[in-house]
Amino acid sequence: MSTSTLSSRLASPTATKVEVTEDILAVELSDGRRVAVPLSWYPRLSHARPEHRAYWQFIGGGHGIHWPELDEDISVDNLLFGQPSGEGARSFSRWKEWYQKKLTEQDKD
Repeated sequence: MSTSTLSSRLASPTATKVEVTEDILAVELSDGRRVAVPLSWYPRLSHARPEHRAYWQFIGGGHGIHWPELDEDISVDNLLFGQPSGEGARSFSRWKEWYQKKLTEQDKD
């Protein structure tokens, strides 16, 4: 029997807690599991200041996590499937330029 993407998404657990260290992204799930992955899987997080990594929000009812200061979104499903960021080198390079400019402007304030 096959299931639709929507029904699979509705049945998947949601994030209830997020912890970001210098090396690890750890997410506690509504079904009691804790998923921890290397922070290096997510270059935007690993290259960000700790205070920006610490500021996150749940999105999609807990099916995802958003870092507004970093323009980064990670889904619970991707964590569960062990999928690191799929961001390409050019996109990440543009993000680094954007982030550096943002930091420079913040440091002036």
